Amino acid sequence: MRAYVGFIIGIGSLLISSCGKGPESDQPVKHESDKKAEQNLLVNGHWITEQNGQVMLNPQTSGLVKWRDGLLTLSDRSADITQRLRLRSIIADKALLNGPDFPMVLSEGLKSSCFAPYISNNPDLESLVVDPDDDKVFYIVTEDGSYAEPMPQVCQQKYLNSGSTQYPTLLVRLELQSNNTVLMTHARPIQFTADMQIGDFPNDGVEALAFGQNRTLYLGVEKDSQKQARILSLTMNDEFWQTDEFAEVTQFSLKLPAFESGNHPINGMDYYQTPDGREFLLAAARNDETLWVVDLSGKKETVIVPMTFFAEVQAANQECGNYEAMDNASIEGVAVIGDTLWLINDPWKAMYLNNVKCEQNRPHYEMFAPLLFSVPIQAKWFD
Repeated sequence: MRAYVGFIIGIGSLLISSCGKGPESDQPVKHESDKKAEQNLLVNGHWITEQNGQVMLNPQTSGLVKWRDGLLTLSDRSADITQRLRLRSIIADKALLNGPDFPMVLSEGLKSSCFAPYISNNPDLESLVVDPDDDKVFYIVTEDGSYAEPMPQVCQQKYLNSGSTQYPTLLVRLELQSNNTVLMTHARPIQFTADMQIGDFPNDGVEALAFGQNRTLYLGVEKDSQKQARILSLTMNDEFWQTDEFAEVTQFSLKLPAFESGNHPINGMDYYQTPDGREFLLAAARNDETLWVVDLSGKKETVIVPMTFFAEVQAANQECGNYEAMDNASIEGVAVIGDTLWLINDPWKAMYLNNVKCEQNRPHYEMFAPLLFSVPIQAKWFD
């Protein structure tokens, strides 16, 4: 049986009416119902803005990570051209892009790589992590390479058995330079073993990265051949980047939820350690608007926390309050800062305009502008 945090009923349904005023804070609303029903987590979001006050234009956000005193984010290949191939920094409590941007540049050493044409030409970048021992070093992962120029035949033979897609998933190392560029210094393909049954799904691959203890890198896979989300791992030791051969991931025992139908992908996650030393991953399942609390010891069932997301209404009036409930948020980035969970959404182009209820927010949705959400991490998630 999966562990659930159930939906709020009765008075809670009033809170998520189309243009009603959302919760005044990110604290969940408490309501007594029966013993089995607990609360739906109500989460406020704030439009991410540029320094000139304009909302962020169509970044198709694909990752979020704590960095120094704030957050960093990146975009995938379907973003506006001004957002691609760069890291952008955010002042978290202001949802403000504070600059400078960090554009990605291919190193001389990588220009002769089998992967250079792909990673230098608008690759599909997913997720972002900071090296736990050097905050000038970052790692990103690629997903859909089906549109890429075919590699030379010798490269195709070398990387033939990825265990998943024909064009392999790549881990890419970035290093911050003194001129505020981030140099792509290394790229290494990921290999899944046949018994993992990952399947060939070019646009449903690795979407989430998170560092745990002892340089263990966890990788969240959207779906395997059984249409189930997976979490795998590898150890990024000192020798990791001394080769461009396949990096083989490891599977381990976790009590993840299993679904009989539908798509329930993991699209972002981060590592969290409780005060008593227990280790968890906090993962966003964007299609379900839920947070998964995954016990890394493999002992506890995954707790599923349903969420209702609210977008701020910057010019509230009598018809629309300070927040409006969203039809879909589609969370794609998760970052832990202390005891606060930060979430960023990936505006889903096919669905995003379904969020329009308050006309004041229509221009933001039409620009596919993202929101930044935050919620206190709650001790009961880990009990």
